[in-house]
Amino acid sequence: MAPIDVFAYGIPAESDFGYAQAIRSGELIHVSGQLSFDDAGEFRHAGDFAAQLRRTHANMDKVLDHYGATRHQIVSQTLYVVDLRQHAAALAEANLAYFGDHRPAATVLGVTDLTLPGQVVEISFVVDTGLPRLSARGTGRR
Repeated sequence: MAPIDVFAYGIPAESDFGYAQAIRSGELIHVSGQLSFDDAGEFRHAGDFAAQLRRTHANMDKVLDHYGATRHQIVSQTLYVVDLRQHAAALAEANLAYFGDHRPAATVLGVTDLTLPGQVVEISFVVDTGLPRLSARGTGRR
């Protein structure tokens, strides 16, 4: 039996709640909701949508790097956003900037609350490592 390839930051929430940040299943990697945690596992930028989104995308990149994957291999994402109508334009702009010409399937859900006080965005996603490792712009690695 092959070992389970799990990614964790080693932050308290993982053990407190009992989950992995990501787990590989064949060529697919299922990634738990990423949010605005810093390297020490502290939630940052309460209430600041743009800053949380930048940090969340940076955390998504950490997961991709762990598996040697690129943004181009993300096949779907689910975005949870507090006050979606207020943040829709900024979210669309940031999503286009993050993915470039790549277009994963996406579901965006407006929610009334997320786990942490002041948390306004969370993104889960699925990666297919069987796809070419092209960058979001279509040439080379990110």
